[in-house]
Amino acid sequence: MKTVVVLQSNYIPWKGYFDLIHDADIFVFYDDLQYTKNDWRNRNKLKTASGNEWLTVPVGGDACRLICEVSIKSAAWQVKHWKTIEQNYRKAPYFLLYKELFEEIYLGRQWTNLSELNQCLIRRISVDVLGLNTKFEDSRDYQLSGKKLERLLDLVVKTGASSYISGPAAKNYIDPHSFSEVGVDLVWKNYSGYPEYLQRFPPFEHGVSILDLLFNVGPDAPWYIWGWREEPIRAL
Repeated sequence: MKTVVVLQSNYIPWKGYFDLIHDADIFVFYDDLQYTKNDWRNRNKLKTASGNEWLTVPVGGDACRLICEVSIKSAAWQVKHWKTIEQNYRKAPYFLLYKELFEEIYLGRQWTNLSELNQCLIRRISVDVLGLNTKFEDSRDYQLSGKKLERLLDLVVKTGASSYISGPAAKNYIDPHSFSEVGVDLVWKNYSGYPEYLQRFPPFEHGVSILDLLFNVGPDAPWYIWGWREEPIRAL
């Protein structure tokens, strides 16, 4: 049995995104779709002393492009984002453990494409930090036909997967019967029940970038994302 997740790349996503990656044998970046402004593609939230703060990669206001076509014109944001991350997390217990990794990503090269940036961050966090062995693929490597749900079904079938896991937001547009017709089990991801951890700047917030979890709990991060389901009792 092979399980697949198909999802657009996000900028330093929240822990639920990596929970989906953990559940998948194959994770397909679906970036040859319409780019949506004011979405998670180019921004995410950090916890700060003054509340949640958005980190936004400047990509311009053109909505007529695919996610994989979104260019980044300037590198000035990279230094700014890293300084903001460092300022708010340098006193966190595990900031130094991951500092070199993220400094390399933010300061070691200039990013000119949003999809490349997002996919790099997601892969590095998944493999180098969380120890996942999920296989990453890109929808552009498949010859797909159809539009919207038909195109997604074509992609899922061509991966050879027997099970497709989707986030609950997709219930608004996915017809479960369409998956059963092509012999694929549709599984809805449940994001409820995540345990809280010792987070700086209360009150506690689940829906922030995974950077918050990594810097605060370090190597225990996998437990707070998926491990708690198998070993549910742990004190803060």
